[in-house]
Amino acid sequence: QVQLVESGGGSVQAGGSLRLSCAASGSIFSIDVMAWYRQAPGKQREFVAAAARGGTTTHADSVKGRFTISRDNAKNTVYLQMNSLKPEDTAVYICHISGSMTSWGQGTQVTVSS
Repeated sequence: QVQLVESGGGSVQAGGSLRLSCAASGSIFSIDVMAWYRQAPGKQREFVAAAARGGTTTHADSVKGRFTISRDNAKNTVYLQMNSLKPEDTAVYICHISGSMTSWGQGTQVTVSS
């Protein structure tokens, strides 16, 4: 069984920054991709960013230039640095891993006020 523990969410004003973390533990053999998704009230879950084990990263167009994903393979941890936050970034941010197993985190709330 794999556990994902997310942290770093909170409330900020527009233009502010937050850094999310997601640490994986448990029965992990290998993690190929670590990613962040988000879900706003009344909306579908959407992809935010992903980081492959070899270092390749992908970001959704809506966050390019503002968010940066990174990962520490030794710690099985993925980070999401979020800068220049906008009210439309308000959502529950959810960690996802895939590889020898697939797992979703519980999510961490990010609220951006104007």
